[in-house]
Amino acid sequence: MLGRVANTIYWMNRYLERAENYARFMDVNFNLFLELPTNKAQQWKPLVAITGDWPLYEELHEDVEKDEVIYFMAFEAQNPNSIYNCIVNARENARAIRPDITKEVWEQINSLYYLVKADCAKKRHDDKDLRQFFNNIKNGCQLLYGMYDATISRNDGWNFGKLGQLVERADKTSRVLDVKYHLLLGSVKQVGSSLDLIQWAALLKSVSAYDMYRKKYGKLKSANIAEFLILDTEFPRSILNCLLRAEQCIIRLSGSSFGYSNSAQKKLGALKSQLEYTDINDIIEKGLHEYLDNIQLKLNDISTAIYDSFFSVEQHIN
Repeated sequence: MLGRVANTIYWMNRYLERAENYARFMDVNFNLFLELPTNKAQQWKPLVAITGDWPLYEELHEDVEKDEVIYFMAFEAQNPNSIYNCIVNARENARAIRPDITKEVWEQINSLYYLVKADCAKKRHDDKDLRQFFNNIKNGCQLLYGMYDATISRNDGWNFGKLGQLVERADKTSRVLDVKYHLLLGSVKQVGSSLDLIQWAALLKSVSAYDMYRKKYGKLKSANIAEFLILDTEFPRSILNCLLRAEQCIIRLSGSSFGYSNSAQKKLGALKSQLEYTDINDIIEKGLHEYLDNIQLKLNDISTAIYDSFFSVEQHIN
């Protein structure tokens, strides 16, 4: 497969996963708003921090306001990671590789594009409209995932697409967990309080993990939640599960399951092994924020290595 086509498929899926994650984060925050004390900065700033776009937000807005944060993350044309831009970019990528995807996948991406375009054109959004918009994005992306899995042959294109989705998913899980630990609590005195438990429950819901967590652990405990979202091998949004499945895609694309045949396989395998051979007590002892920050840096290195190993023109010439 041409590196250009593979790169387009990879990023099409990353953009779709990013859009769905942002819609889920904001939808959960609406519910959280009803239960938390009124502190706009404390509630809405973490959403922007998750994306890594806080410096851009500060350039465009003076204050942290609910409506401004929502517009920035959902519709802002100047924000390259807004839901609007993610869906637009996903559609452009899909259009460029139209012969490599199915009619069903193309039509569903088109449907998402016209949905976000119509909502972006509205001059005013009330809470009901926004909740419906976020639900439509979530449901539309999840429907698309099902169509992609059900209609695309398990060839190189499918593996590049899943690889993009899984790398993006691991990154967003690490970020949402890091933000809860690092920003949401105003004081260490709140640890273990009812407010703390509400926030941990919201975090689990923001990654669709609440039901599966309660089934496995029962009570909400910060160490157990961190373990579930970082180290669980069965939950599909845990960081380790994403890496395990991404490694299988890399193996199929590289044609080798022994050792490594490129830098992407090496770096991904190293991070997967790091998580496989640790436990939550080791992570907490080292510092959860520092550990998650290190994971995010390594995921960025993996993304760069994927480009160098599979998409780079220089790599294919050599």
